[in-house]
Amino acid sequence: MVMEKHVCPYGLKSKDLLERQGFDVDDRWLTTREETDAFKAEHHVETTPQTFLGGERVGGYSELREHFGKSVASADETTYRPVVAIFSVALLMALAVSYAAEGTVLTVRAVEWFFAIAMTLLGIQKLQDVESFSTMFLNYDLLARRWVRYGKIYPYGETLAGLLMIAGALTWLSAPIALVIGTIGAVSVYYAVYVQKRELKCACVGGASKVPLGFVSLTENLVMIGMGLWMPLRMMIWG
Repeated sequence: MVMEKHVCPYGLKSKDLLERQGFDVDDRWLTTREETDAFKAEHHVETTPQTFLGGERVGGYSELREHFGKSVASADETTYRPVVAIFSVALLMALAVSYAAEGTVLTVRAVEWFFAIAMTLLGIQKLQDVESFSTMFLNYDLLARRWVRYGKIYPYGETLAGLLMIAGALTWLSAPIALVIGTIGAVSVYYAVYVQKRELKCACVGGASKVPLGFVSLTENLVMIGMGLWMPLRMMIWG
């Protein structure tokens, strides 16, 4: 579909894929709703674009990818990509901040910044849609089930604690927040996954998460517990 206010993204992706596979593409545009509806009726399809190779219909963009042996993710497919992205970027940001502040990446603060930045990035994911997060959170968090509003407070608490730990400020506030929500979260995840043996999606990267509940969420909470214990100890040792 190529119209005045709309160009089909999957049409562009299909054309690009075909060209990268070495095909010369006869790109036929559907420029009105009437043309589109008539095309669908003629070929008994519900979506466009449709690709034809040698006169035989292959299908839409997903079917075209499958035709060339490329992966096609399903709508509910489990993935760890969001988590890998968050922790990878958090590590790189921590190293960058350490280099800017200390002139080297090999510092204790780099490790602290890594965990604190990761907490903040995870908090941002939840803050994008607090309602969806809190709904998913109710599936397993023990405190949220007793006090529903906790599910909406949690993202703000995690983000605030992470930001304060990045700054190294107000440890008397950030450490208890991290320790409390981390402990409750760790107990909740362990109970749901390892005691009840439930298969759930993790709310750790937001309400639309396809990450399975288990190791990742447990790690997130253990990190908060660790930071909640470490930051006050660090102040006692180094001031």
